[in-house]
Amino acid sequence: MDVKRLLLLIPLAVLAYLIVVQWNQDYGQVSPEPEAPSFTSPANGEARQTDPDGLAVPAAPSASGDVSQAMPGAASTPTSGRDLIAVVTDVLDLRIDPQGGDVVYAALPQHKLTLDSDRPYVLLSDSESRSYVARSGLQLDGQAGRIAFTPDQTEYRLAEDDNRLEVDLRAEVNGIDVIKRFTFERGSYAVDVNYYLANNTETPVTARFIGQLARDNSPDPSSGVAMGMSSYLGAAYSTPESRYEKVDFGDIQSGRFDNVDAQGGWVAIIQHYFVSAWAPSQNQQNLYYATTDSQNRNVAAFAGPVSTLAPEGEARLGATLYMGPKVQDYLEAVAPNLRLTVDFGWLWFIANPLFWLLDQIHSLIGNWGWSIVLLTIVVKLVLWPLSAKAYKSMARMRKLGPEMQRLKEQYGDDRQKMSQEMMKFYQKEKINPLGGCLPILVQMPVFIALYWMLLESVELRHAPFMFWIQDLSVKDPFFILPILMGASMFVQQLLNPTPPDPMQAKIMRMLPIVFTFFFLWFPAGLVIYWVVNNIISIVQQYAITRKIENDPSVGKGMKTK
Repeated sequence: MDVKRLLLLIPLAVLAYLIVVQWNQDYGQVSPEPEAPSFTSPANGEARQTDPDGLAVPAAPSASGDVSQAMPGAASTPTSGRDLIAVVTDVLDLRIDPQGGDVVYAALPQHKLTLDSDRPYVLLSDSESRSYVARSGLQLDGQAGRIAFTPDQTEYRLAEDDNRLEVDLRAEVNGIDVIKRFTFERGSYAVDVNYYLANNTETPVTARFIGQLARDNSPDPSSGVAMGMSSYLGAAYSTPESRYEKVDFGDIQSGRFDNVDAQGGWVAIIQHYFVSAWAPSQNQQNLYYATTDSQNRNVAAFAGPVSTLAPEGEARLGATLYMGPKVQDYLEAVAPNLRLTVDFGWLWFIANPLFWLLDQIHSLIGNWGWSIVLLTIVVKLVLWPLSAKAYKSMARMRKLGPEMQRLKEQYGDDRQKMSQEMMKFYQKEKINPLGGCLPILVQMPVFIALYWMLLESVELRHAPFMFWIQDLSVKDPFFILPILMGASMFVQQLLNPTPPDPMQAKIMRMLPIVFTFFFLWFPAGLVIYWVVNNIISIVQQYAITRKIENDPSVGKGMKTK
C-alpha cells in the first residue's frame, strides 16, 4: 500500500478505535443507582459490613512498607440496626457510620443522576449493587477494634445563613478523650476530617491517622449515564517524585503495588467525571499503600506518621477528604497535582490549552455550546495558514486534472515512467500530491485531544446548547448534527480534485458516509466542533479554489493532447 492510501486510512482507523470504545460502553451493563440509606440501616441483614477487616496498615512508615499487619482487634459488626448520621450541605448529602466514623454514602445534589432526573448522583454507597466507602481511623495504643463514637446528634444540616458546619463524634478509649470532627464549608466538596486527642493517663501513647478508599469491582455508573465512553476507573496517587501515578484494580487485586513513602501527596479512586481522594498534610511523611479486604474490595490508602502523646498531652491528626466532581479549580485547592485526575490522555499538552481557552470563553458568554463554536473558530484561525497551503495544492490539482489524466493515459502501461513524469509535473506546477490528506491529518491531533477533553470535562455533563441539544456530553438524540457533518464533508469533496487512483477515489467517496456513521454516537459537543470546522473549511477552500481557477499563470505551460 502506498503512502497516499495509508494516509487516507489513518483517520478511519482512529475513528474506528474511538467508536469501538464508545460502542462497548454504550451497551455495557450499568449497576442501578442505590437509594439513600435511612438514618437506621435495615435490620433484615441486607446491609453490608463496613469494615470486616479493620484498617490494614503498617506498624510505622518504613522503606519496606509492610502492610500485612492489621489494626489490633479491628473486627467490626455490620451496620444493621445502627443509627447512621445524616449530614446535608448545599453540595453534599452524607451518611456517616458512628462505628469508626466512616462515610458510607455520599450523594451530590448539584449533579443529577440523569438529565431529566430529580435524584442526585450517588458517588459513595454501601449496598448490594455497589460498595464504595471512605474510611478513616486511628491506630491507637490499647484500642481493640474500631472506635464506637457517640454523635452529638444524628442529623446535621448546613443552615442557609451559615458557611461552616462541624460534626463532632465523641469517644473515650482507655483514658484518652477522642473527638472525630468533620468540618464542612459551603460550596465545597472537601471535608476536613480531624481527630482531637487528649491523653488523660500517666503514660505516653502513640496514635496514627489512616485514610482509606475501599471500592468493589462494580462498573462505573457515570459511564453509561453520561457520554457513554471509556474513562479510567481505578486508583491513583501522587508524590513529589511522581505527580500522577495510576494503580489499576488489577494490580491491587494481584498485590503488584509497591508501597510508597513520601512527603505530602494524595491517594484517590477515579472514575468518569467524579473522584474521591484523601489528601494529608503536605508537610508530613505519609505511607501510600494498596490492598484488598475480605470482601475483595480494592483499598487505596495512606497512613500518616506515628505521633506520641505525652501524659496530659494533646494532639490533632487529620486529612482532607474530597468527594465530588473533577473540577480542576476545586481539586487544585485541595492538594497539589490533584487536578491531574482530570486525565486528558496522551495528548494532554493539546487538551489542557484547549480546555483553558474553552473555559475562558465560557466565562464570557455562559453557554458551553457557543463556547465550542468560538473555540473552533480560534483553532481554525491558528491552523489557517497550513490549511490554506493544502487547499492551494488541491486547487491546482483540480485545475490541472486534465493534464494529469493525459499523462496517466499516455504512460498507463509503464507505471515507473508515469510516476517519473507525474513527479516532474508536480514539481513544475508546485503541487503537493498529499495535499488532499493534510487538512484531515492536521486536524486529527486536535480532534482526538478535544474528544478526550469533552470526555473528562464534567462541566459539559448535562450542559445545554440550544433547541434539541440539551446535553453536550451525549449523542444528538435525533442525529441531526451527524447528518449535517456528513453533508458538509460531501460539499467539501465537491471542491476537491478527483484522485487519479481508483482505490483512493472510492475511499474518498465513502468518507462522508463512514464519518456520518461514526459520529452518530459521538457527543454533541464534539460534532458541533466538526460541523463548524467543516463550514469554515468550505468557505476557505471555495475562496482559494476560485482564486486558483481564475489565475492564468496556473497551468500556463500545460500541454494539450
